[in-house]
Amino acid sequence: MENGIHIALAAERLGTFFGIPITNTLITSWIVMALLALLAFFVRKKLALVPGKVQMIFELLADFILEYIEKTLGDRKLALRYFPLLVTLFLFIFISNVLEFTPGIGSVGFFQAMREIHGVAEAGGSFTPLLRSVNTDLNVTLALTLIVFGVIEFSGIIMVGFFKYIGRFFNFRSFMGFFIGIIEFFSEIARLVSFSFRLFGNIFAGEVMIVVITFFVPFIVPVPFMLFEIFVGFMQAAIFALLTLFFIKIAITESH
Repeated sequence: MENGIHIALAAERLGTFFGIPITNTLITSWIVMALLALLAFFVRKKLALVPGKVQMIFELLADFILEYIEKTLGDRKLALRYFPLLVTLFLFIFISNVLEFTPGIGSVGFFQAMREIHGVAEAGGSFTPLLRSVNTDLNVTLALTLIVFGVIEFSGIIMVGFFKYIGRFFNFRSFMGFFIGIIEFFSEIARLVSFSFRLFGNIFAGEVMIVVITFFVPFIVPVPFMLFEIFVGFMQAAIFALLTLFFIKIAITESH
């Protein structure tokens, strides 16, 4: 459809900087990071010995999350160590998902004057949005997964010991132990796929659904679906952070 629905699986490239491609999802991720930095700055600036209502809410939330992490890991020091990572993951993913419904995201951009079909330039290029929802880019979700994967494996090696941790995956004491270890090894690698594709798939599918509904029924009807997608965005952020916590717990617990 020339003037119909435009859905692109890959993030659109806006240009390059010293050979590094700059995509619209990268620009949006910078905005999310700037919002998180501003939030941290203003919350820190408003801290007082006698907390106000806003500070009290933040403190209650922080205490609740920290206590949950402590109960899961079974150690206060470990909870304090992983608290910044888990909360940052949640906030980055959730704000990125909410930002999807901000006016201008996906609708403000430019039309390319030309388009290329089979190597031949023709008139009537497609629309390229300046900003796009961060988690609809598989590169972003994969990058988050690689960070989490590295933290999990590094934590397991540090807490359990290199040889004991590696022994979970390469056990040569018995055939059954070796077979189970290989299964554990491939399940560990599978996290890279499941983590990244779960987040990417849910957010991208939600965006496509909103685009389709808005195209056919542009007024009022899409609003409930947008509210539902905000809830889905919250749940996906919480699930990503919780799975990270649980996998860290598994990694730092010695196997019997």
